[in-house]
Amino acid sequence: MKLLDDLRSLDRNNIGGWPKSVKTFFTVLLFAVIVLIGWYTFINDQQNDLQTLAGKEEQLKTEFSQKQAKSVNLEALQQQLDEMKDMLRQLLRQLPSKTEMPELLVDVSQTALSAGLQQELFQPGTEVSKDFYAEKPIQLKMIGTYHQFGSFISGVASLPRVVILTMHDVSLTPLNAPAKGAEPGPNQLLVLQGTVKTYRYMDDSETGETSGKAKNKKAGGQK
Repeated sequence: MKLLDDLRSLDRNNIGGWPKSVKTFFTVLLFAVIVLIGWYTFINDQQNDLQTLAGKEEQLKTEFSQKQAKSVNLEALQQQLDEMKDMLRQLLRQLPSKTEMPELLVDVSQTALSAGLQQELFQPGTEVSKDFYAEKPIQLKMIGTYHQFGSFISGVASLPRVVILTMHDVSLTPLNAPAKGAEPGPNQLLVLQGTVKTYRYMDDSETGETSGKAKNKKAGGQK
């Protein structure tokens, strides 16, 4: 071919005298090299960015669809939330109120005595306010049998007001360890010792005061 013959007979010291076909070939070759370098340098990176942005676009579309579905049902969800809050308040109102709490503690203590339990300690602690309710810890130590403790729990459950007693770090151990190899009998004396918590309902005025104190405390901490 003429181009191959021209390439073989090129005079490197006389570029200006090269045949037109050779000049055209090297011009096209140089242009192709420049385009290739430019593609790797700029276009390839932009394509990677484009793929990343395309993936992000799909993610944003998915998030938008999810949020749009929530916004469409927002009113219904808000209504359900309000109904659940009303139900919670109604359930909490079944707990004793602030004025009923002292009498309730007396009733619990009297129920233990009526069950035949020996009270070594029954000491109410400082009340802790929560969102809609308050909890009062009670340190106690009682001695009795299984049947007596069962009667106590049954008696507390039958009180006029709903009474919730939750156990915290409470242990039930034999007062006197039975003889080796012997099983504890129904009249074995047991020691119930630890802390229980009982709860009461907080009315709107109390919850408002609690919220105000929490906000003031938070504002003071930010200064």
